[in-house]
Amino acid sequence: MIPSPLPGQPQLHYRGPSLYLEDCRLSDLAAQHGTPLYVYSQAAMLAALEAYRRGFAGREVQICYAMKANSSLAVLQLFARQGCGFDIVSGGELERVRAAGGDMAKVIFSGVGKTRAEMRQALEAGIGCFNVESEAELEVLNEVALSMGLRAPVSIRVNPNVDARTHPYISTGLKGNKFGIAHERTLAVYQRAAGLPGLRVAGIDCHIGSQITQEAPYLDAMDRMLDLVEAIEAAGIPIGHLDFGGGLGINYDGEVPPAADALWARLLARLDARGHGGRRLMIEPGRSLVGNAGVCLTEVLYLKPGEQKNFCIVDAAMNDLPRPAMYQAFHAIVPLERPDARREPVVYDVVGPVCESGDWLGRDRPLAIAPGEHLAVLSAGAYCASMGSTYNSRPRPAELLVDGSQAHLIRSRERVAQLFENEHLLQGDRA
Repeated sequence: MIPSPLPGQPQLHYRGPSLYLEDCRLSDLAAQHGTPLYVYSQAAMLAALEAYRRGFAGREVQICYAMKANSSLAVLQLFARQGCGFDIVSGGELERVRAAGGDMAKVIFSGVGKTRAEMRQALEAGIGCFNVESEAELEVLNEVALSMGLRAPVSIRVNPNVDARTHPYISTGLKGNKFGIAHERTLAVYQRAAGLPGLRVAGIDCHIGSQITQEAPYLDAMDRMLDLVEAIEAAGIPIGHLDFGGGLGINYDGEVPPAADALWARLLARLDARGHGGRRLMIEPGRSLVGNAGVCLTEVLYLKPGEQKNFCIVDAAMNDLPRPAMYQAFHAIVPLERPDARREPVVYDVVGPVCESGDWLGRDRPLAIAPGEHLAVLSAGAYCASMGSTYNSRPRPAELLVDGSQAHLIRSRERVAQLFENEHLLQGDRA
């Protein structure tokens, strides 16, 4: 059975027998560009961004796209043109922002393992703020900034010990997680930061996880962070901005996360009630801006019946779309062309060609499909292409961005020769 409406995909729909993203027929794109193939909807991304903007109407807010969700240059360019900043976690991501025309002053540098070289790179670029995640990092950043004759703008990432109620691999706000400064140490760390000559206290940061589908964890984290802000400012250290991170979930399998505008209406009401309504705010959404904007198209290679399982073997694999293998994540899977009503669906595990039992895209899916036909893996705009690899020497897929009836190639399919162009054979003929 084909779900209707298609879960989580606002611009995805059937017209007659064919599946379309915006006004582009996906089977045409698969035939033209080959598979595996990522296709993203520009309209879906802009609609998701607009929901945040509605929620923040009348407030001073900087939206910094968490680019690890999808770091394709054209996607970054789209958000940069909308005035967004960027949340980065590496020097490589900083260079991607630069290449996409992003404003360096709107860049926030997060992550627990910033190197000295990355700190220098970011200071030279003039980024907006470092989200500092440990006391040791604070000391190193001070040394690097002093060696350059600069002062680094910092916010401390607080670990509020709040359960985001999400997958343990993407929970970041509990005491057992590697991220941030313990709530109990935060005031002392701010006092240390304020006394270091190479640093300038700019704000405070909190991020508790990803794929959060309830509002309660956000409200809990906000209350704990505001308690700290009041204590820090009472100690004579002004806080210029409050950064509430990201993490809002999307619909993969019937989840009903709060809409961005409705969530922020409630969070801002709490902020107002505690007397902080005039604060400058920052947020770092990623998945919620791009996740439901994308699909991964794949061709059915073989149907393999078995005593315990039937397998639908496709040409996309765990290296192309890692979330199921990594997180046991669910993605809806539908055909690009509606099957003949006379064809009975069969329950399959949809699997790829990589030599790993963990190479699967979907378990127990009823599909009326035949070899040579195509499937779409839904909600594939976030943490799919960006987490892909070349395992088994498989080139990475092409990517398209559709705008109405226009499909723009934003990443060419990788060539096999590119996979080993930086490798070197041994010299000479000795074994």
